[in-house]
Amino acid sequence: MKDEKSLEKPRNYSCCGSTPSESAKDDQSIIEDEKIRQKIRQQYANFANQSTSSQTEVVNPGNYTSYTEEDLQKLPEGADLGLGSGNPVALADIREGEVIVDLGSGAGIDCFLASQKTGDSGKVIGIDMTAEMISKARSNARGSGLKNIEFRLGEIEHLPVADSSVDVIISNCVINLSMDKLQVFREAYRILKPGGRLMISDIVLQEEFPEVVKKALADAPGCVSRAWVREDYLTVIEEAGFEAVEMIEAQVIRPQKKIEEQANGTFKGKIISDGQAVEVDLSPDEATRLANTIMKAHIKAIKPLTPSDYENLNH
Repeated sequence: MKDEKSLEKPRNYSCCGSTPSESAKDDQSIIEDEKIRQKIRQQYANFANQSTSSQTEVVNPGNYTSYTEEDLQKLPEGADLGLGSGNPVALADIREGEVIVDLGSGAGIDCFLASQKTGDSGKVIGIDMTAEMISKARSNARGSGLKNIEFRLGEIEHLPVADSSVDVIISNCVINLSMDKLQVFREAYRILKPGGRLMISDIVLQEEFPEVVKKALADAPGCVSRAWVREDYLTVIEEAGFEAVEMIEAQVIRPQKKIEEQANGTFKGKIISDGQAVEVDLSPDEATRLANTIMKAHIKAIKPLTPSDYENLNH
């Protein structure tokens, strides 16, 4: 029998209607993007191969919606790698019988939680571009005994899912990793049924990083390094066609614990980007901006109904 990973090769899903977005990038920019994508893939392969999981922070739901102790106790061993920024399943209003897709499903934590809500009559599909993560998630699924869950290898810019076939899309601290966020949301729009819902957790910024921080993070593979200002993030979701786009909650991640004043009055800042520490020298103003700009947030949106959909509802 062939090794599971050896069977995982990119497949052509053009039948599903996926087409890449137009890009004004030159060849050099495309090459640089691909280098970053490979760094990200390797980074998450390393996470998947860790023998022990990270400790997920359990946050008081009254403050910010994250996993509860009860949530974590329901998971197969190895499903929690501590890589999320919230709990989109808790806010997605998942109903029995629905089809759910998780963008960047990792070891499967949110898929397993969603599968308990959609029940045997529904289905949960996890998509991840890292073969090691897919292998780990499938192993976790076999150990769980759940029959309504599957994991597919694929990029979130080109989803291996048919048009208008999904009720809810969730994602947890993954979309920021993409170099083409508009294409991600276009694909999400494509696979959702009219009236389908989007519920994502991700890192957003209250304002742009100081220029020195941007330069330091330019090649870093983490979701913090690729984070967008919240207005831009919400706008690109609308540009993909979604309605009722809203950031429903957010919490500032305060890196001031990692910002230390130096003898000359400047500051040394340490930014953790998916396990990698990036250090920068900051002015007092830059240190203040950095300490208050990074947020984790939950964002929701809806794919609008067409006139014919409304007509069918009235009948």
